[in-house]
Amino acid sequence: MEIKRDSYLSQLKSFAWDGQVKVITGIRRCGKSYLLRTIYRNYLYEQGVKPEQIITVELDLARDIRYRNPLELASYVRSIAEGKSEQYYLFVDEIQMSDEVPNPYNPDGAKIRFYDALNDLKELSNLDVYVTGSNSKMLSSDILSEFRGRSDEIRVHPLSFAEYYSAGGDKTDAFFDYALYGGMPLILSRPDDEAKMSYLQSLFSEVYIKDIVDRKKIKREDVLSGILDLLCSSVGSLTNPSKIANSMNSVQKRSGESVVSTNTVSSYINHLEDAFLFNECKRYDVKGRSYFDYPNKYYCEDVGFETPV
Repeated sequence: MEIKRDSYLSQLKSFAWDGQVKVITGIRRCGKSYLLRTIYRNYLYEQGVKPEQIITVELDLARDIRYRNPLELASYVRSIAEGKSEQYYLFVDEIQMSDEVPNPYNPDGAKIRFYDALNDLKELSNLDVYVTGSNSKMLSSDILSEFRGRSDEIRVHPLSFAEYYSAGGDKTDAFFDYALYGGMPLILSRPDDEAKMSYLQSLFSEVYIKDIVDRKKIKREDVLSGILDLLCSSVGSLTNPSKIANSMNSVQKRSGESVVSTNTVSSYINHLEDAFLFNECKRYDVKGRSYFDYPNKYYCEDVGFETPV
């Protein structure tokens, strides 16, 4: 099953060989690795790039576990590309699994991180560097921030309907499926409605929410779930943290639970945005401090996420 993602391929092509690290970001399971390792790789083959010119390191696999050490990764890549006349492409998948290691020349100093290794490698004039990754340890938004402006971001979203339909099938059936279950790529491989719904529920609770709880050490999971319920049931409606806190507190008081502060709600919403689960839409005609007085709209990253919460 082939899925076309031409807009992202165009971005990768436009950023090629610009001297920056290309960081492919986006919500987990939206197809970042497929974009890099399949779509972009096939494009490079079509342009005459040979397989041996693409250095692929998959840090989630046992065969590449030694390259979680940034110094080992840099040494390995340099042994292949340094001093050669050919151009090479470096694909590092699941970069968040890279370890921090002591500086062998200054054990008491700052540890060596993946940023140090890749920032060094991108100085090779015959090497073009690409990375993907995200989990509870480090979201792809964190990976992007590590490079402090020394990178290009290719932000990947779940499938658009055009991309979803590119996999084939009846257009009307595809539209109704897409409107209900959304565009997470693996939805296309689920055989029936029950399997699709089960996948979305598992993805939401066992991957996205668990990532946020683990990474941010959330103490009030009930509050996080409540915020998700409210946002998912009122997508596109005007609201803000104060309104959400007031709504939740009216219920919390009746049930005898502790109240929720506006700051807590605001912080949790920020976590949801950092994980790419929601996008905030501000009013374009409001400026400065007035933003605090007006409600905003929040949209799910994928329409299928409105269903399983």
